[in-house]
Amino acid sequence: MISTQPVILGELPSLSKLYVNAAANAARRRVLGAVHGGTKLPEASHEVRGVVADVDNLTAYQHLLGESASDVLPAGFVHALAFPVAMSVMNRDDFPLPLLGMIHLRNHVEQYAPIHFQEALDIRSWAENLSGHRAGTQVDVVAEVRSARTGALMWRGVSGYLSKGVFLPGIDKAGSPNGTGAADFSPPFPTALWQLGVDTGRTYAAVSGDFNPIHLSSLSAKALGLRGSIAHGMYLASRALADVGSVKADAFTWDVVFEAPVFLPARVALDITTAQAPSGMWERSEYVAWNPRSGRRHFAGSVAALA
Repeated sequence: MISTQPVILGELPSLSKLYVNAAANAARRRVLGAVHGGTKLPEASHEVRGVVADVDNLTAYQHLLGESASDVLPAGFVHALAFPVAMSVMNRDDFPLPLLGMIHLRNHVEQYAPIHFQEALDIRSWAENLSGHRAGTQVDVVAEVRSARTGALMWRGVSGYLSKGVFLPGIDKAGSPNGTGAADFSPPFPTALWQLGVDTGRTYAAVSGDFNPIHLSSLSAKALGLRGSIAHGMYLASRALADVGSVKADAFTWDVVFEAPVFLPARVALDITTAQAPSGMWERSEYVAWNPRSGRRHFAGSVAALA
């Protein structure tokens, strides 16, 4: 964990402004041939204090993701709430990787206690574990959410990102962190089939604030080297978490590994399996999603009771 005092931000950063700044920096580097901010991660964290969820935004999120109406913030909503703080860390001048074009590899969340929508929250984020990847350089971005009133840690998320094609001096290449390959996957019988429209990225952006151009339209995605727009990784993972439903405990871990992007529009098959402890209480749910036509796996993960 970052040991230095955090940089206290007066309010949640604007994601749209962060993306504009990242685009301007990318354009400047292309024109001037400038390199990015060194080969080390910033020894600083960013923090915003006293954040309170917007109830209208929460309701829209619950409706879009299929979450039950509740006064408790879904874990995916907390990720979206903390994301601007994490993004501000990746947008620093001394952050060594370009923000635009980052690929979301994986997520690990620890939900320690339910968070009521009226709870004031302190959100802190930093970057760690800069390391090589066979396709570039990867980094973990950590976000912690605490009660502003008690200081208790309520939620912690670690997001792994890949800067594809960026190889920093002094950092060796490594194998893929994503485990077994697609050849090892045999699609099971699906428990759900999602129909995702071409506007899925825009509708999720409206409730999450994440207006990354690769998700908004085919035109903006192609400008960044993709053949079309893709669904947000956290939209997919959060929808799978919503499908796990209220069976899960109040305290749990939530993991997801992303393998193949979902190009929009799309049909996505999903399978959820649930295991119980000898006591009969819920213990763990595992989920996997794939392309029902090609059989290619998009992502897989689990939700498990936190001991």
